[in-house]
Amino acid sequence: MYSRRSGQPADTPPARVLVLGAYGLIGSAVVRELGGAGFTVTGLGRNRRTALRTFPDLDWRFADLSRLATAEDWRPLLHGIDILVNAAGVLQDGAGDDVVAVQRDAMLALYQAARTSGLRRIVQVSAPVVTPAASTAFYRTKAEADAALVASALDHVILRPALVLGRDAYGGTALLRLLAAMPGVVVLALGDTRVRTVALEEVAVAARMAVDGTLPSGTVIDLAGPDTPTLRELVLAIRAWLGLPPPLAVIDLPAGIGRVSARAGDLLGYLGWRPPLRSTSMQVLADGIGGDPADWRRVAGRDLGTVATSLAAMPATAADLMAARAALALPLAIKLLALFWLASGIIGLADIGAAAQVLSGSALPSGWHVPAVVTGSLVDIGLGLAVAVRRLVRPACLGMIATSIADLAGATLLVPGLWADPLGPLVKVVPAIALAAIVALLAGGRR
Repeated sequence: MYSRRSGQPADTPPARVLVLGAYGLIGSAVVRELGGAGFTVTGLGRNRRTALRTFPDLDWRFADLSRLATAEDWRPLLHGIDILVNAAGVLQDGAGDDVVAVQRDAMLALYQAARTSGLRRIVQVSAPVVTPAASTAFYRTKAEADAALVASALDHVILRPALVLGRDAYGGTALLRLLAAMPGVVVLALGDTRVRTVALEEVAVAARMAVDGTLPSGTVIDLAGPDTPTLRELVLAIRAWLGLPPPLAVIDLPAGIGRVSARAGDLLGYLGWRPPLRSTSMQVLADGIGGDPADWRRVAGRDLGTVATSLAAMPATAADLMAARAALALPLAIKLLALFWLASGIIGLADIGAAAQVLSGSALPSGWHVPAVVTGSLVDIGLGLAVAVRRLVRPACLGMIATSIADLAGATLLVPGLWADPLGPLVKVVPAIALAAIVALLAGGRR
């Protein structure tokens, strides 16, 4: 353990480690690795529900990194902590996400607080080939934080993993699985981009080595496997890993179409979603994901795993395939729900008279026909808009289900003849209810 490797007495209690982003892809692996090595681990996250669902027995501290702008903000969080591992990060700005605040400003405040907190070491999980002149704010802020940590004279280790392959899937890994799970064909852009990878477990081991003192202070090391498959080859390897047959075709889209799709992902980011395809991920892929595999070879005397060995070490299960398919289907299902309900409301308002005519001959007084149409149309439009917002998606789906059931019940009482209508307007409501229920179930996950 760290205390022994740094010359402390053998009976010194295990170092207490604070892991930032402890329920994220890398952070959760680091928590498990450090816990298994006997360290006392504390997690820091901003979402209490997600944190307790991920590690219900872990000691947690809660804070939003984007709001930790001064040393004073950090000091209560660092109380009693010996070592800090920063595994938090933000791909790009969006609802509740601020790249500069999280990856640069919060880190600068942390380094200032660390000077007087008794913190022994900071382990920074960064990214390969980060420079102040990088093409994305994600890389630029990582570079600034890294440079400030090096200049601070604090005891530190900086780890720079390439694209991380793990059992869980977020960000780039989620994008790869989504592409791999496409039915029949694989459609992608930038298929010739070269991508270095590293297994999630290997990143966690490197973090543990940084914590226990195996990696000396001042170490800045890339974590990258020796092979450089193209994006196309990597997606096909993951498709095979999922147990899917080779695609009928691989369709390479022009980069411009990929950028348009990424812009749509950016918009979803401001609605609270974190789609894997956004402008930053497209630019990172366009630049290529590199790293120097010789770094690890110098430290450990061996290479990190290849794509093949990384995937073989974590055989895919039926749950992995279902998760990949759900990631592919969920955005489509949400779009369909939004369009269905918006169209329903807009059509009703576009011809109120014709819509009110449907109620003629019903038990509803004639003076209520138009108000009922207008009210129903506005409710439909509101639900169609709400389902596109991440934090409102579940309430919106429940509202759709309740509204649909109420519509069916009202129509059965007031206009029962609609059940026999050849176009089946009431029968078609039933699959809409099922789709809303499915989206409500699938739209959970970490935030």
